[in-house]
Amino acid sequence: GEALAGDKKTGFDEATCIGVAKQVKELVDDGIQVAIVTGGGNFWRGRTHQNMDRCTADHIGMLATTMNALALQDGFTQIGVESRVQTGIEMRQIAEFYIRKRATRHLQKERIVIFGCGTGSPFFSTDTAAALRSAEINADAVLKATNVDGIYTADPKKDPNATLIDEVSYLDVLNKKLNVMDSTATTLCMDNEIPIIVFNINKKGNLLDIINNKKVGTLVK
Repeated sequence: GEALAGDKKTGFDEATCIGVAKQVKELVDDGIQVAIVTGGGNFWRGRTHQNMDRCTADHIGMLATTMNALALQDGFTQIGVESRVQTGIEMRQIAEFYIRKRATRHLQKERIVIFGCGTGSPFFSTDTAAALRSAEINADAVLKATNVDGIYTADPKKDPNATLIDEVSYLDVLNKKLNVMDSTATTLCMDNEIPIIVFNINKKGNLLDIINNKKVGTLVK
């Protein structure tokens, strides 16, 4: 979600959405089935509203992810790629309700599926939604798109001595509390043996390089 804001830092930037859509199109053109889980951090950070009811904050966040899903879908439409938005909360007028078999059928028809609303339940992050949906559709990997090059030994924006980690285990991520995905998402990927690749979405060509088995970002396995 946050990456879709581009240099604006908040909201979504149309040029950035188109840029992401073009990168994903390269995978589709290569015969890869792609499903996307959108975050909402460019619109809403519920944890910063400490006095708000957690369920309410999470529901607002789900609406933010849906706005991003629709913006991304429009980006795909502009470049001639078919996509469908499916949400974890029913919004009949603007998106399909998530049904696993319908999602897999869209993928078989070479359509990109964009999942909004996270899992549809509060207290679960969009990271957990990505892990859950990946398990449900039998995905080969979770590609976590971020604004940094991967997992570092420390926050690279704060520590100039932070170094990029090429490969790490699920257990090390959990035990060392590395800032990758939340523990629920990491555990779900570990239990279902779904590798996680953390990479920088802002560097063009990264997605295609990952699919072509080139060393990009950090691999969690």
